[in-house]
Amino acid sequence: MGKCRNCNIEVLDETEFCPLCQSILDPTDELENMYPDVRIRMRRLKLFSKIYLFLAICVQAVLFAINLLTDSQTWWSAVTGLIFLYFYTVLRYAILGKSEYRSKVLALAALFVLFSVTVDFATGYRGWSVDYVLPVGILVVDAFILGCMYYNRRNWQSYIMCQIWALICSLIPVLLYWLELDHNLFLALMPLVVSAVIFLGTIIIGDRRARMELLRRFHF
Repeated sequence: MGKCRNCNIEVLDETEFCPLCQSILDPTDELENMYPDVRIRMRRLKLFSKIYLFLAICVQAVLFAINLLTDSQTWWSAVTGLIFLYFYTVLRYAILGKSEYRSKVLALAALFVLFSVTVDFATGYRGWSVDYVLPVGILVVDAFILGCMYYNRRNWQSYIMCQIWALICSLIPVLLYWLELDHNLFLALMPLVVSAVIFLGTIIIGDRRARMELLRRFHF
């Protein structure tokens, strides 16, 4: 349980951040028998994550040995290791982590793109991760931001930082195309166009509320 000085509210769960302004909460006296009591469920999930990690390490060690002994042309065991690592990260960060949902979604999207690029290189680089997965991943993030803004219409301006993050990431496919590492011009430009339109529309339509959010975020 914690109290936010800015919003003057008390939060009755174990989070460290205010759900309204994202400020760090001041600790207060712990409540007993909170409803719903999630502590037992969290302990079970943590135990499950430890068991999963142990089994994943054992299985991966066996797969690596098989890959090494069979003189395979590709290191397919690296792909299985990345799959185990990705699901463990999802379990520990997305489910058991205490970060807000926006940070979780953006971080997992970036991790999935990085995972795809690594798999592409591990299996003999063909460029599908850069040509398709990267731009589509950014477009999915743009769609997620729009959905959140529509669902949380009273506080839509709080997603401006997510838009800026998506806009910066959308420059990566264009840069890769300029370096001749990306061969699909349409998909390289699409995330940049969509992200720019969303951000520009927010600034113009949002007017004062959008500008105030930018001032607050960047402390101008």
